[in-house]
Amino acid sequence: MITTMNRIYVNPEYAERFEENFRTRAGLVDRMPGFVSNQLLRPANPGDPYIVMTHWQTRDHFKAWVTSEEFMQGHARSGSLPREAYDGPSKLELHEVILDTNNPEMVPEPHGGPFLVHRGE
Repeated sequence: MITTMNRIYVNPEYAERFEENFRTRAGLVDRMPGFVSNQLLRPANPGDPYIVMTHWQTRDHFKAWVTSEEFMQGHARSGSLPREAYDGPSKLELHEVILDTNNPEMVPEPHGGPFLVHRGE
């Protein structure tokens, strides 16, 4: 299993609109093979980013998502807020799950090295 975390710095004046965009999202990711779950985490402390966290069965499932037509369709509205809604660039992180206490028999994701799909991998 892998997780992805997209850290997004949102101007507090746009927080409600940002959250609403996720409440009314296209939901195409939910039907992708290997998709497990999606969470939007609201920062508790001022200046911290929102985190969009997804869980995938494997790295290959996530890669198939980010290179799919559904990904393009699902992110078509991501530019619906003005540039000033964001307090800086977002940062995508990918983590290989090596332990899950909810699933003690889980086989850890093999180490796959850097994931650079958004940089032209």
